Amino acid sequence: MNIKFRLILMNFLQFFIWGAWLLTIATYWFQNKHWSSAQFSAIFSTMGISSIFMPALIGILSDRFINAEKLYGILHILGSLVLFSLPLVTNPATFFWVMLLNMLFYMPTLSLSITVAYSAFKQCNLDVVRDYPPIRIWGTIGFIAALWTVSLTHNETSANQFYIASAVSLGLGLYAFTLPKAPPLLGKNDNQSLGNRLGLNAFALFKQPKFAIFFMFSMLLGAALQLTNAYGDTFLHDFAKIDKYKSSIAVEYPAIIMSISQISETLFILAIPFFLRKFGIKYVMLFSMVAWVLRFGLFAFGDPAGGLWMIVLSCIVYGMAFDFFNISGSLFVETQTTPAIRGSAQGLFMMMVNGFGAMFGSIASGFLIDNFFTFSDKSKDWHNIWLCFAAYALVIALVFPFVFRYKRNAALENAIKHA
Repeated sequence: MNIKFRLILMNFLQFFIWGAWLLTIATYWFQNKHWSSAQFSAIFSTMGISSIFMPALIGILSDRFINAEKLYGILHILGSLVLFSLPLVTNPATFFWVMLLNMLFYMPTLSLSITVAYSAFKQCNLDVVRDYPPIRIWGTIGFIAALWTVSLTHNETSANQFYIASAVSLGLGLYAFTLPKAPPLLGKNDNQSLGNRLGLNAFALFKQPKFAIFFMFSMLLGAALQLTNAYGDTFLHDFAKIDKYKSSIAVEYPAIIMSISQISETLFILAIPFFLRKFGIKYVMLFSMVAWVLRFGLFAFGDPAGGLWMIVLSCIVYGMAFDFFNISGSLFVETQTTPAIRGSAQGLFMMMVNGFGAMFGSIASGFLIDNFFTFSDKSKDWHNIWLCFAAYALVIALVFPFVFRYKRNAALENAIKHA
């Protein structure tokens, strides 16, 4: 079977699992379980908690001890079992721990999927800058397919969304064992220090200014991603409380409206090689930050009626906001590190984006919303919430070009040239 098709299927299923519940779990939580907002914030923080250490830890294992594709399959099979049991939980405290266990299994697979793909590319002499984005785009299509499946089958408030994700996770876990082998590239018996033996040498990247600054901004933008994941769908659902909006398409099918964001991703992923060649990786990252300003700012002034165009445009801009940093960031890590620490370096990137970034986004946004943007009747001041988030992204965009002084080097220049 063609290697590109095999990696396309892997990416499609990888993100279908996530898309089946990530944007609709809030609706399930509030309309089915009727548990509190504070408890939901804790549930959403499990993504960040697990990403702080699991991607890096699993990356170390893949660099040192176990084939990446085998780890990938094992984690998805375990995650399938947990997702299947999630709807059986009857109290929020237990729900937190079960969801945390699911995230401990799922989050490392994001970086492992990159490791498996890049390893296969090296074996087949494919170019990661030119050939990876058209493959990664199918992950976004998988996410969209999951959102539409859940929404059109009216399972946004149903436990079926977790059963769907569980079935796909099991299938991907079994399929993973057929993927090209991605063996460890660090020997078990090398005459190295204990830190190197454990694969901790990837953490030495923080000693390099370009990586220290890159990882810091990865965390800050990870927080922005957490904000849109946690509150986007709920923001549209809240318009149902206003008579003139409650029968609008955006309120009746919010998951489908939000899926425009993922549709936009498919276009911007394909545009990444062009933008890298034209502007370089530093400015591609900067474009992402400016796009986050627009993402939140358009939400602030949009509504499901006359302002629907602003909500739709915000979803379109999301494609640039998400892809330009996450995809180009993974390429930056790939071309600036040695193959021997590929897995753990990608794990560090995921740790900063989905770990510390998600934790920071959850805690900070929860505090701000509860203390400054919640009315006495418990409704939310969405206009000023989104303006606050836009101001946060604007500060990041203004600071970044002055502190990230990275210059193109031969490895990345060559990769971009042949994209």
